[in-house]
Amino acid sequence: MKIATFNINGIKARINALTVWLSEANPDIVLLQEIKSVDENFPREHFEDMGYQVETHGQKSFNGVAILSKFPLEDIKRGLPGDDADEQARWIEATVMCNTAIRVCGLYLPNGNPAPGPKYDYKLKWMERLKRRAQELIVSEEPALMAGDFNIIAQPEDAADPKKWQDDALYLPKSRAAFWEILNIGFTEAFRAVHQGPGHYSFWDYQAGSWQRNNGIRIDHFLLTPQCADLLVDCTIDFGIRGREKPSDHVPVWISLGV
Repeated sequence: MKIATFNINGIKARINALTVWLSEANPDIVLLQEIKSVDENFPREHFEDMGYQVETHGQKSFNGVAILSKFPLEDIKRGLPGDDADEQARWIEATVMCNTAIRVCGLYLPNGNPAPGPKYDYKLKWMERLKRRAQELIVSEEPALMAGDFNIIAQPEDAADPKKWQDDALYLPKSRAAFWEILNIGFTEAFRAVHQGPGHYSFWDYQAGSWQRNNGIRIDHFLLTPQCADLLVDCTIDFGIRGREKPSDHVPVWISLGV
C-alpha cells in the first residue's frame, strides 16, 4: 500500500499538477493539506472519477485537509480533539479498510510565526492536543499513522541552512521539544527509519531561488505506531515535483506498507 502526504497550497491553483502526479505516482491513500477550500467547493467528483473516495475538512481561503482513498474509509473524524472552540481546519482521520485496517490521521500543524506571540502560543497548545491524541493511538495497539505538514524542522540536518531558522517557530527549541515528546511516546519517524544524513527536503520557499539552490527544509513527516512501523517497506520524497510548472512549495512524501 502506498500512502502519501502532500501540502498542495491551494486545490484550485494546483488541481492540474495534483492530477498529473496522482496519475503518475498512483498512491492508494493521499493526505492533503492547505486545500484552501470549503467542503462544498472541493472538486470531489474529479477525484472520484479517478477512483478515490474523498473526505474533506475544509475552510475558506486558509488551511483545510482532505483524504483521498482507493480503499473504503470508515469512522471519519474531523478536527483535533481537545478544543471545541478551535475553528481552524487542520485535522482529519479515518480507518482505511483493507487487508490490515490502518488508522490514518492527516494534519496541518500551525506555523506559529511570529514567535513569540499568540500564533506561537496556539502552535504549542495544538501540539499538546496532538500529543494526547498520539498517546491514544499508541494505547490502541493498532496500526496507525499521523502524517502531514508538521511545520517542524526536527533537527539541524533537516535544513540546508539551520542558522537561518534559529529564531523561527518551526525550529525554536520548544517546537522541536514538543515534536520529540510526541515521537518518543513510541512512534517511528518513517523517513529517518529509511534515510539518514542531510540534503533531504520537502519544502522550498518560492523566493530567492531556494529550489534552484536546494535551500530547503524537511517539515512533512510520517509518524508510525509500532504496529504500523512493522509494516514499513520504504519512505521517499518526490522532490522533482518542485521543479514542474506552477508547483506547490511542498512536494509529496510517501511511504510503502507491506499490506
